[in-house]
Amino acid sequence: VQLQASGGGLVQAGGSLRLSCAASGRTFSRYTTAWFRQAQGKEREFVAALFRGSTTKYTDSVKGRFTTSRDNAKNTVYLQMNSLRPEDTAIYYCAADSSLILSSVWSHTAYAYWGQGTLVTVSS
Repeated sequence: VQLQASGGGLVQAGGSLRLSCAASGRTFSRYTTAWFRQAQGKEREFVAALFRGSTTKYTDSVKGRFTTSRDNAKNTVYLQMNSLRPEDTAIYYCAADSSLILSSVWSHTAYAYWGQGTLVTVSS
């Protein structure tokens, strides 16, 4: 499956952005999808995941602010980001895997497919 991420940009603190990740080649609904981010000089970190059903997981720092969802008709997953903070500045990547187990959802090494990344910059 090929992933194409988009929607990044420059936003002021407190603002919102919605990232999209469009999939081609496979039916997205059969995959667990996730969002990771990597700030300059830091390791890639887990942000959110959406399992094949509707279960979601979020890292603590984004709970209540970010929401991941999927549109099966468009074969696209989204990351709605509200109340953005300067510390949310990073390159955001979408990822997917068809055989992920729950205990591995936090690890970027568990995902077989990756999008190219989209830059989110939050100014203070």
